[in-house]
Amino acid sequence: MEQHYISPERLTIARLREILDRRMPIALSEESRRRIVRCREYLDRRIEHSEQPIYGITTGFGSLCDISVGSNELAQLQRNLVMSHACGTGERVPSEIVRLILLLKIQSLAYGHSGVQLRTVERLVDFYNHGILPVVYQQGSLGASGDLAPLAHLSLPLLGLGEVEYEGRQCPASEVLDALGWQPIELQSKEGLALLNGTQFMSAYGVWSLMAARRLSDWADRIGALSLDAFDGRIEPFYDEVHLIRAHSGQLATARAVRRLLEGSELIGRPKRHVQDPYSFRCMPQVHGATKDTIDYVERVLETEINSPTDNPTVFPEEDMIISAGNFHGQPIALAMDFLAIALAELGNISERRIYKLISGARELPKFLVANPGLNSGFMIPQYTAASIVSQSKGLCMPASVDSIPSSQGQEDHVSMGSNAATKLRRVALNTERVLAIELFNAAQALEFRRPARTSPELERMVADYRRKVPFIDNDTVMYPHIEASVQFLRER
Repeated sequence: MEQHYISPERLTIARLREILDRRMPIALSEESRRRIVRCREYLDRRIEHSEQPIYGITTGFGSLCDISVGSNELAQLQRNLVMSHACGTGERVPSEIVRLILLLKIQSLAYGHSGVQLRTVERLVDFYNHGILPVVYQQGSLGASGDLAPLAHLSLPLLGLGEVEYEGRQCPASEVLDALGWQPIELQSKEGLALLNGTQFMSAYGVWSLMAARRLSDWADRIGALSLDAFDGRIEPFYDEVHLIRAHSGQLATARAVRRLLEGSELIGRPKRHVQDPYSFRCMPQVHGATKDTIDYVERVLETEINSPTDNPTVFPEEDMIISAGNFHGQPIALAMDFLAIALAELGNISERRIYKLISGARELPKFLVANPGLNSGFMIPQYTAASIVSQSKGLCMPASVDSIPSSQGQEDHVSMGSNAATKLRRVALNTERVLAIELFNAAQALEFRRPARTSPELERMVADYRRKVPFIDNDTVMYPHIEASVQFLRER
């Protein structure tokens, strides 16, 4: 099996997706190992010969930064830090996100600016490769002094503490270490801070949501094109000439995608009696395109973040410097994740409007997309469900990054709330997926009322695949299994 080597080379979102999708094992490159060892050796020499206090290494943390700690207590200081900061609560972080957090933490530590022991990073690699996923909770981080609480839970199993998910069950980390014959790590100076400071919790949520956003953006074009054809819409608003004079790249890309998807459609090519379509159809290039542009921006921000050491203090062996600064502050990605949540919510927002139009009885489609309305409610209530989801997403789009609550006796007096931005971003992504699934459910149903006319060969193939999962609805039936099957269809393709 191909292995991915953690190295100083830039880790792209595309490569990260490949690593995750193919379940590649990881290993530290020789360059990363050299950097980690060099930094640790420098830090040990600096502590031994320096009389000046070094924040978090020979002092307490946060507002306790002025309290010095004796050299014989440095290891206990770091162990205490991990234990005392494991204050997470709420829902568990999903396993696929924990796997990402582990990978991103390893990447960050491997640059050689964090002062950790090589064996500590190697144990994190072991956790990743063996599928030992620490139990982490969603609530507890302010997204400023790093993701302290969640990363403390990520780090507890290194010490033989906390819980992990392993081989399909949740159990004490100590049991797994004993079963594998591994001794707990004895943290050295600086290591607790290196593990707990950093933005890997919010970055992992951001990366997961970004990957979902790319997929959902593509689906929005596909499903929107099908809805346009089923609604007997016009193709002229998608001509290049319209979009070249405005020149937003996402707008032009969307228009071209919809035209390509509808190539060869009998429906789109037939004469139209109506002059215009509603905005939810006509303005797909402008709305879907703006989301595409947002996704591109957020990808640039997140790629910068995941290729950066974000703990504190930062150690520079070659410059003989240890600097206590603020690279753990999540503001750059907090703003971006709030932005992406808005962009994804808008894909759901415009999708719900197309759903509404499809069931409205317009353009010779039957009301609620059933042949015998009255006796049958048909697709009346899936639109309610979509409307409910869209409304919830709007509430979730209140920017978390505009808030700040001081902590640590005012030492940490401005925080990003990036972790809240991250967790609600994922909820918006899941909501948008559900709304698009409901639109596909409706659009495929509407298409059948246009027979024998056909849409494009590509969309006909998509609908044929969909029909293997979700049937045409003749008469009222229990609908929720079909909505769930639609969601799964979007995830499997």
